[in-house]
Amino acid sequence: MKEAPLPAAAARPLYALVIFLNAFLLFAVQPLIGKFILPWFGGVAAVWTVCLLFFQVALLLGYYYAHVLVRCFRPRLQGRIHAALLAASLLLLPILPRGVWKPAGGEDPALHILLLLSCTIGLPYLLLSSTSPLLQAWYVQARAGQAPYRLYALSNAGSLLALLSYPLLIEPRLSISHQGAGWSLAYAGAALLCGFIALSAHHSGDARARCADGAAATDEGRPASALDAAPDGRTRALWMALAGCGSLLLLSITAHVTENIAAVPLVWIIPLALYLLSFILCFEGRGWYRRALLLRLLGLELAGMAYALSPSIGPLPLTLHVGLYCSGLFIGCMFCHGELARLKPHPAHLTSFYLLIALGSAIGAVFVALVAPHVFSGYDELPIALGLCALLVPAVYWGDPAFHPARKRPTARWFVLLALACALVASLALVSVGEAPYRRLRVRNFYGVLSVTDQLVSIHPQVDPHSTAALDNLRTRKLMNGAIDHGLQFLAPARRREPTAYYGPASGVGIVLCAANRAHPDPLRVGLVGLGAGTLAAYGRPGDRYTFYEINPLDVALARQEFTFLRDSPAAVDIVLGDARLSLERRPGQAFDVLAMDAFSSDSIPVHLLTLQAFELYFRQLQPGGVLAVHISNRYLDLQPVVQAAAARLNKEAWCVVSPPDHEKGIYRATWILLGSHAGFCGREEIRQAGWPLAASSKQRSWTDDFSSLFPLLK
Repeated sequence: MKEAPLPAAAARPLYALVIFLNAFLLFAVQPLIGKFILPWFGGVAAVWTVCLLFFQVALLLGYYYAHVLVRCFRPRLQGRIHAALLAASLLLLPILPRGVWKPAGGEDPALHILLLLSCTIGLPYLLLSSTSPLLQAWYVQARAGQAPYRLYALSNAGSLLALLSYPLLIEPRLSISHQGAGWSLAYAGAALLCGFIALSAHHSGDARARCADGAAATDEGRPASALDAAPDGRTRALWMALAGCGSLLLLSITAHVTENIAAVPLVWIIPLALYLLSFILCFEGRGWYRRALLLRLLGLELAGMAYALSPSIGPLPLTLHVGLYCSGLFIGCMFCHGELARLKPHPAHLTSFYLLIALGSAIGAVFVALVAPHVFSGYDELPIALGLCALLVPAVYWGDPAFHPARKRPTARWFVLLALACALVASLALVSVGEAPYRRLRVRNFYGVLSVTDQLVSIHPQVDPHSTAALDNLRTRKLMNGAIDHGLQFLAPARRREPTAYYGPASGVGIVLCAANRAHPDPLRVGLVGLGAGTLAAYGRPGDRYTFYEINPLDVALARQEFTFLRDSPAAVDIVLGDARLSLERRPGQAFDVLAMDAFSSDSIPVHLLTLQAFELYFRQLQPGGVLAVHISNRYLDLQPVVQAAAARLNKEAWCVVSPPDHEKGIYRATWILLGSHAGFCGREEIRQAGWPLAASSKQRSWTDDFSSLFPLLK
């Protein structure tokens, strides 16, 4: 059958519609699929980082597919191949992964996520990725000389709208299953429209001939012959470096922010939306990128972020923390993408331009998601991203004719730029090397960065600072997860079994365990979600069984090698490796007397462990009179309403216990909520004297596996 050509009047609106719709779907699926698989891998920040890696690599493959299709096949055959692949992709709908993809434990989480995404949304995502460059190339072929870069800005606008719509309109109103079904239906419609264009677009002649005919056009007042010339190697290298630096900034800053707040779509989307907004403004074509102003702002932002990374700076307030890094990401990406827009080639080299941009972005993503966790022991990719951005400034200036009028190099100014960039890189290197003088070791894997330091607790004025015995009694070993303490132990043999940190005898969990020990002469069964240094094992008695659920194998190794809480405990201690929720779902009722939930990664909360379904699971694992203790200490989020709402839905009493700090004993301020029945532990006098009851509130909706929102919880 002969394909009918598209009428000229309908072509541009139809191309714009399909590019916009495909871009919307391309980015709407990212938070959807990320949130769906997040609970399967512990709810840690690295899940989203690996998802971003997949999206960047799939984008690269989509651009490469479009490049090969346009360069190596006749125009009419291009449409038929693309339409056939679109039809094949419909067989993979709906896109939500099935339960068989849940990890069994022991496999590499990053590789498992990449395989899962490849087999479920790989082909649809690749085809969506190829739509914008492919349709732009077809548009140029059919209408020689017309620059398509505003269609690229339109594509990014559709992506940005999808990202903003997800946390504001889609996530609060639709369950995950409904989101997946709706996306699959919309994709089918978009595939039909794109297939129609592929089969009906009028391609007369060879693609290369079309591009050659377009060489007579002019753009921005320059001769077409200059525009049509193939970009040199330096220009192509800058395309990749600028795109890679933008990707590095996106992934490293997103990981930094997510690690300290929560791995949820709201936190993911803000940096990604700013990244896309910079693309839109730079490629829209109306002069949004002003180099002189942006470079001044870039210097301030890079210096501010580098200073904030210093260990001498305490934790920043939430608004300042997020504002500093998000504004820094936006300014950095405006520089990278603004320079990319200045270096954009003639449309004859359109697909190679997009391909090298995607290649640079993918290299940046691979570095952050796969290389950095295996090469670095800390989050050193963020200082590297800031340093690379600083070095790109003189690199861009060095070969820019606009910066060197009459081919005279302004040597003094160039050396000033280079010196400033090198100074920033050197300061970042010093921060990375010397950030913890008392550190014993630091290790990193998919689940985060763990470090062990030895230091003294606060010295009382009456303690002789020159007394070796007195100082030995105050020496401690601390486990850090990111920037948050996850356990502390005194090194003196007489004090090694003292419960410390958030788990002192006056803390909510300490009161529960002490009360349980007094009330039950028989052995106790205690479940603990989150291991840390194993501090809670200090409460164990002979005959008791303490079962820790821990997802991070490095945490288990450090708790056993660097701390003695586990081996000093008289209780029998078991450690179940894997995500606590999945592990509890696979095991029959444990009949725990006490179940403590303390599974924070840095200061980030594992949302899937705080949903109504998770609380129902916890109470199925408890004896009828058992108590659930939930640790909610957090710098940025008030988690009390979430736990309170779940208790109200399950008809459980909830008591809040806030224990004061005692620095000489290595005890921190801690907030615990105790849930149970009045007839059980929650009815005991010790608990009622230590805390206060939480009344049910209609203001906070309980979190579920289909719904969670951070907006009402921000401090």
